[in-house]
Amino acid sequence: MRLGVLDVGSNTVHLLVVDAHRGAHPTPMHSEKTVLRLAEQITKSNELSKHGADQLVRAVEAAKVSAARLGCEELMAFATSAVREADNSAKVLRKVADETGVELKVLSGVDEARHTFLAVRRWYGWSAGQLLVLDIGGGSLEVAMGMDEEPALAESLPLGAGRTTRTRFRHDPPTRSELIATSSWLEEQLAGLAKKVARLGQPDRVVATSKTFRSLARLTGAAPSASGPRVRRVLTDTALRQLIAFISRMPSGDLAQLEGVSASRAGQLTGGALVAQATMRALSLHELEICPWALREGVILRRLDHSNGAGEAAVGARGNSSRNQTGGSTGLDATDTQRAR
Repeated sequence: MRLGVLDVGSNTVHLLVVDAHRGAHPTPMHSEKTVLRLAEQITKSNELSKHGADQLVRAVEAAKVSAARLGCEELMAFATSAVREADNSAKVLRKVADETGVELKVLSGVDEARHTFLAVRRWYGWSAGQLLVLDIGGGSLEVAMGMDEEPALAESLPLGAGRTTRTRFRHDPPTRSELIATSSWLEEQLAGLAKKVARLGQPDRVVATSKTFRSLARLTGAAPSASGPRVRRVLTDTALRQLIAFISRMPSGDLAQLEGVSASRAGQLTGGALVAQATMRALSLHELEICPWALREGVILRRLDHSNGAGEAAVGARGNSSRNQTGGSTGLDATDTQRAR
């Protein structure tokens, strides 16, 4: 079965195409991204701008065309914090559906944490014991912990790399006072989460996912992506502290020249690093292991778990979805989505 998953995030619209079936390892076949920075196109009235909505429509249509060209039987499409938090999200979702035929499902922050946790659990298996999983997105920080495939704790906080950069920094690079004030503010924001995690006991394995953590690990000496997904990569608190002292003095234009840092995310690298450092400190973590699987893989795995061989997916687009027509169906059921306002 060839599946496409379309992730509409705060920074990019990302299409991932995999070959997979229930009980098998999903094999990536194609990946493409469109940088939209939707979170930066939220107006003062907390609505996604017309320009942003129009860009989203074009990106979704392009992804749908690519999925059909690549032979996807289903296109599972979802949106996260940028669309989720816009006051006109329902209107935007209708516009996307009307103009592309693809119905975007809006994932809640908690369900982002749940799907990401599932992906990490499957990657490491039961031998990993109690897992603690961290994910820094553009708009939010997700944390999940537990012994099973369904986490005992799943939390989402509005502490994404992009959001922190936009709301806490007025200069590029940020001033020393901005860095100090942001670190103190993050410590306050994470105090409640730290208590919840502590009540579950010590994790056996601490894992981080997301582009932010991968970039930070790469900049502190982890193997490049060309080395393959199974190479062990870690991020330590000591290395992160030293990295922040270096990158916090650099403007985003210079950060974009560093290996492992994309131009679209360079401006939020320092903000993401501060979130990572504050989270590690709040949870008393000294080392994180980087997992190559995250939210998109979790959505795919959940879809395969729900499959009975007859395509048990909720319809996510108008028209039929078959081998010859990608209609945008989705494996996200009602419990995995948040109703748009």
